Amino acid sequence: MRLHVGCAMWTHTSWQGRFLPHPLPPGERLRSYATWCNAVEGNTTFYATPARSTVESWARQTAPTFRFVAKLPKSITHERRLSGIDEDLRSFLEAIEPLGPRAHALWIQLPGSFGPTDLGTLAGFLRRLPRSYGYAVEVRHRAFFEDERSERLLEKVLSGVDAEWIPFDTTALFRSPPTSDAERDAWTKKPRLPRRSSALTAHPIVRYLGRDATAHTIEGWQRWIGTVTEWLREGRSPTVFIHTPDNADAPMLARRFHDEVRARLPEIEPLPEPVPTEPLTLF
Repeated sequence: MRLHVGCAMWTHTSWQGRFLPHPLPPGERLRSYATWCNAVEGNTTFYATPARSTVESWARQTAPTFRFVAKLPKSITHERRLSGIDEDLRSFLEAIEPLGPRAHALWIQLPGSFGPTDLGTLAGFLRRLPRSYGYAVEVRHRAFFEDERSERLLEKVLSGVDAEWIPFDTTALFRSPPTSDAERDAWTKKPRLPRRSSALTAHPIVRYLGRDATAHTIEGWQRWIGTVTEWLREGRSPTVFIHTPDNADAPMLARRFHDEVRARLPEIEPLPEPVPTEPLTLF
């Protein structure tokens, strides 16, 4: 029984010397991060398809059980809105092939303007995808959260190809006014949608955004502790990504989330021991 947890990235300036050794070459940072967490969001692929050699480096730095949830490029999801994308999609799939089993799911994040009238396009796109990968869709149009018919239609489209619906839970962020520059910036950029906590597949994925204050982040994820525990008891294999507006303590918080679930289910496989941030000495 394994719970995967991770962050929105595997390197961050504030982590150096705290969670990751410093100095550390860029080509070794993922390897070090993978001793803190056993999953990561592949946000970089949203902005550009990486070189195959870069992806080969990611594979070398991680175990086969490590999970990448790689986001499809914005040229596919946002610019062309899933239409006329065969060449871009082929290039992306060829680039990420070296990840092998580490490519837990391909993440299709859709713009807020992609609504119920676009579900035919989504259904056709999902049916054409190779079945060698799992797929997870994140929607941001309010109708999918507030209109029961739209919600059911989306669930039908996803269930038809065994694709998951990724919730991005920002309710903790918007519970009270921002208290830091990072929180104020997040208030202007992050979606403000109702919490969704239903799983469609055996591999649910959750994105949770807390606050810069650790106590508020932990308080806000308590419902997810219960939900994820139940998923595990049902035989599901969930992946949870922990965000905060500044992400300064995200690796520590991801491990804390894992610890809280493991306190309820001790049989969950533990996370690896983080590498020391300072060289080991004899004295």
